[in-house]
Amino acid sequence: MQISDVRVRKVQGEGKLKAYVTVTFDDCFVVHNIKVIEGRNGTFIAMPSRRTKSGEYKDVAHPITSTFRTDLQRAVLDAYTTAPEHEEASVTPIEE
Repeated sequence: MQISDVRVRKVQGEGKLKAYVTVTFDDCFVVHNIKVIEGRNGTFIAMPSRRTKSGEYKDVAHPITSTFRTDLQRAVLDAYTTAPEHEEASVTPIEE
């Protein structure tokens, strides 16, 4: 599965949430609301999640392998880094 498009919507404000990201895979499947978060140990991504009846948050979509998680995080953070501050940016990752 290849990442075919990454769209970044940066968030204004002082909080830890820095952006919402939409990622398209193989030009035929899309995942919305991946979050870019500034943590204590650097910037990372959080997959879309929902709150369960018990109050926990559970991912609704996520990578199964650590290799793909690393590739996805790299593509999202690269797009976030190059995105303009006040407008949506679209970056098509270079396939390796």
